[in-house]
Amino acid sequence: MTIRGWNDSWQAVFEALGRMKASWPTRGWSWDPRLHCCTSSFTTEQEPAARAATQLALPTEWVPATIVRAPQPLRDVVERAGGVRQGQLVLSSGPHGGLLVYGLWWPWGDGETVSLRVGLADVDPLREPSLKFRDVFGVTF
Repeated sequence: MTIRGWNDSWQAVFEALGRMKASWPTRGWSWDPRLHCCTSSFTTEQEPAARAATQLALPTEWVPATIVRAPQPLRDVVERAGGVRQGQLVLSSGPHGGLLVYGLWWPWGDGETVSLRVGLADVDPLREPSLKFRDVFGVTF
């Protein structure tokens, strides 16, 4: 079931995402149309700062061995993204009032770059809370 509308219990989620973005070690966020999420890339030198920032909004960590215990909407996102491999992380928060926030932490093959994709699981990208989510990250599609 796709989430639509607004729920006041989501306010804390968006405040945490705002703190994460404010602490993010790089400036650029863009829209990933394939997964309907925001994405940013950073260098491995910036990885400690990026991990600290993600802890502000995405405190739960999943790895290949534990993803089978994750909520089904999160497993669905991971499946659409091609699964989680060794060295990759899936981060999450929630669900809060039915809203599940995810982060896909994907190191690149070059050993120098990492991408983080942050999104809302099972949310209509043209309605709230997706509109507020894109506002927080300053992205459009």
